[in-house]
Amino acid sequence: MKYLLDTNVFGELFRGNTRVRTAMSLAGLPNCAVSEISLAELLYGARKSGVERHYHEIEFVKNSFVTLPIGSGISEFARLKADLESKGCRIDNFDLLIAATAIVSNMTLVTHNTRHFERIPGLTVIDWQQ
Repeated sequence: MKYLLDTNVFGELFRGNTRVRTAMSLAGLPNCAVSEISLAELLYGARKSGVERHYHEIEFVKNSFVTLPIGSGISEFARLKADLESKGCRIDNFDLLIAATAIVSNMTLVTHNTRHFERIPGLTVIDWQQ
């Protein structure tokens, strides 16, 4: 099984969450990927905090995980956004892009925000913190 890790998973990883570390170890780093969107969110957080350690953590992510481009998920993003909005359900664009990337890449999305992402049809979601 292949996993696309949501941004919040990396926050827990760097805080030393043992459940996340164990699950990631069991899954195997080669089976885990990061979205360009998550990298952008991590970089934003590092810039906002000004903490040098965060930049080193991002380098670890870049060097340890395959980075998936969002380009392949753009059509799926548009379909999902239109479908969800027609049902009165709005989800943040970045989250939808991450979800669309997971769907078109046939990956399970790992996130602690399961309630948010479970509203997206066709997306398989798992929480490594539980």
